[in-house]
Order: sequence, then C-alpha cells, then structure tokens
Amino acid sequence: MKRFTNKTALITGGTSGMGLATAARLLDEGAHVVITGRDQARLDSAAAHLGAGPDRLLAVRADVAAPADLDGLVRRTAAWRDGLDVVFANAGVAVFQPTHEVTETDFDHVVDVNFKGVFFTVQKVLPLLRERGSIVINASWTLHRGLAAASVYAASKAAVHSLTRTLGADLAPRGIRVNSVSPGYIDTPMYRDVMPDPAVEALVAADIPLRSLGSPQDVAAAVAFLASGDAAYITGQDLVIDGGLVGSVPVARGDAPAFG
Repeated sequence: MKRFTNKTALITGGTSGMGLATAARLLDEGAHVVITGRDQARLDSAAAHLGAGPDRLLAVRADVAAPADLDGLVRRTAAWRDGLDVVFANAGVAVFQPTHEVTETDFDHVVDVNFKGVFFTVQKVLPLLRERGSIVINASWTLHRGLAAASVYAASKAAVHSLTRTLGADLAPRGIRVNSVSPGYIDTPMYRDVMPDPAVEALVAADIPLRSLGSPQDVAAAVAFLASGDAAYITGQDLVIDGGLVGSVPVARGDAPAFG
C-alpha cells in the first residue's frame, strides 16, 4: 500500500529503534520523511541505512528539549517541503531508578525530553501541519501499569497521554487527529541498554502473554495505521502494543487449555 504518497512526515528521535522503523515504513508507503536526532554521526548512519535520496529524506540534527533547535527544524522542513501531514513525536529518554535515588538532574532530563520536548515539538510544527493531518505521540505501557523504578519515566509518559486527549480536542476544528501509542517491551537499542541480561529478558518474556518482546516494526505498523486515512475517525486515543502485557495474565507454561 502507498497510503502516504505525496505526504510529508516528521519523526523525532528517528535515528534508531521505533523512530527509525517508522521512517522506513512511511518511506516504503510513499511518504517524504524528515528525521531528527541529537547526534550527527547517528543521524548520518540512520540516513544511510534508510537509503532514500535527498528528495525523499531530510535528516536534521535537533534536540527536542531545546526550543531553538525546534525553530531550526521548522525552518528547514518548511524550506524542503512547505508543510507536514504527519508528525510522530517519538524522541524520548529512559531513566530507571528507585525513587529515592532520582536526582533533580535526572528528573529535569526526563521531563525536558519526554514531556516538554513533545509539547514544544507539536506547538512549533502546528503552522506547518496541514488540515486533516495526524499527530502520533509515543507514550508507554507504564502509564497503564505500575513498574518499579520507573516513577519519573512513567509520569512523563502519562503526561503525554493526557496531552494526546487535550490536543485531540484543541486541534479537532482543523481536522487534525491526535493519538498515542503505548509500546510494551520492544527490542530496541534503548531496551538493550537498560536490560542487557538475557536472564532478565526471560523473566520479562514470561510476563507477556505472547511470550516475546515486540519489534520496532510492530510499533511502526501501528503508527502508520493511526497516521493514515484508515484511522480517519480515531482521535484522542491510545493504542497499546504490548503482546498482552497490560490487559492479560499469561497462562503458565504447560498449562495452556486444550481446545477441539
């Protein structure tokens, strides 16, 4: 399918993981894509990996926590394609610590990127966003279910989930839809940095009814759906992509019921 032919999409945090997979998916479906990242070397590597020419892909170094960088991103995007149809506010950081160990620096870093960065990304690009455009925000399963050592991270994701609903109301007169995705355990470089121990991964998988981690492509498919005309009557919603982690209790191994 080419659901995004002649459309332009912005993906923040597009250098790896879910952002990179979504860029690949939208390019494959015909979009012109802008990706951002804080590190120029990683941004260059991502652009090379995607393999699209300069007429289809624009890579812009930008830190979403820095409003001046976002202003530069808007200028370069406007000069390249004049407007936007899709925004995937994906850039985020993860700090997992017991609550008593969280410092003010940790708190500010997470909130600056995960909440402030999302808010001002959307605010700054609104003049470029065309009527009947779509915004998708990357939230997290942790806003639906408590996870130890994730107090600040989960709170920042709950904040953008709330923002999804309010923006959905704010922007509805322009026909702009706003939704979020809440990924579960997804096998990304960020996940590997936080959970490098295979023994821990086995315990994580055991808590998931589908018994495996998700892939970045699983999230990319959900983002593409929400951003497309297939979701034309969906706004202010959160789509959980977690293999059943939040809503279901896994059957113990060997105890699966027999049918037939």
